[in-house]
Amino acid sequence: MTAAQAILRGILALIVAMAVMFVVNLLILSPIKHFASQQQLSDTYRAELTAGTAPVSEGDFNKNLLPDGAPVGILTIPQLGLREVIVEGTSGGDLMLGPGHRRDTALPGQVGVSIVMGRAAAFGGPFGGLQTLQPGDEFQVRTGQGESTFSVMGLRYAGDATPPAPAGGESRLILMTARGAPFMPNGVAYVDAKLVSKAQPAGVRQTNAVTLPQTDKPLATDLTTVWALVFALQFLVVAEIVAVWAFRRVGPQKTWIVFAPVLLLASLFVADQITRLLPNLL
Repeated sequence: MTAAQAILRGILALIVAMAVMFVVNLLILSPIKHFASQQQLSDTYRAELTAGTAPVSEGDFNKNLLPDGAPVGILTIPQLGLREVIVEGTSGGDLMLGPGHRRDTALPGQVGVSIVMGRAAAFGGPFGGLQTLQPGDEFQVRTGQGESTFSVMGLRYAGDATPPAPAGGESRLILMTARGAPFMPNGVAYVDAKLVSKAQPAGVRQTNAVTLPQTDKPLATDLTTVWALVFALQFLVVAEIVAVWAFRRVGPQKTWIVFAPVLLLASLFVADQITRLLPNLL
């Protein structure tokens, strides 16, 4: 085998490995990561509820701005068999952990409008069944201010009429996810719900609709981690070059034993970074 043939063979193997690892990461590993994240978030948030330090605004108990991914509530929808910890932030990285609360809105149960966004398919697809909810279905959200009960008003899509704004002292919750076939979003689905229990006062918000990052909007992609993808690709290419050199110098058996795990891990790293570039509601 010539050097050119070895390089071509390596490139083809690399492409196949990346494609396989991308599918494995999206369909198999992402739900596992989501489950592990939810377990950790649940432990953290339950400890905060017990200590009375659960956040009720955009700041924590010490009035420091909540970091992305911090737990802010627990969403329970019996009709879907769903119990998810809600995190602060709605970028793609935040929604890998669980449903995300949009920073420029009130927390669920507070006076005003609250928005919670969740994935429809990847990373456990917690909002995959959202569009099956019917008007009148009730569900709960637990925050640092207590448990709030909401009643579904209806499902709508882009272009449909929106419900009238809540009157003073009322609370509304909008659940959002991707519309379309799994992993092929073609729009956004909205489930409007009204609070049927007592409304709580809204906490202070530093973020508004103008300052909300573009990455936190529906179906947005997050390009802030592109540098990590570039690094992962560089590592993968270097590993492949060294593997081709070793193949010609020490033979296929030793090369396979040493470099197969390295190339698979590098391919998984690349696949994970590519997954982070997908729309946040997917």
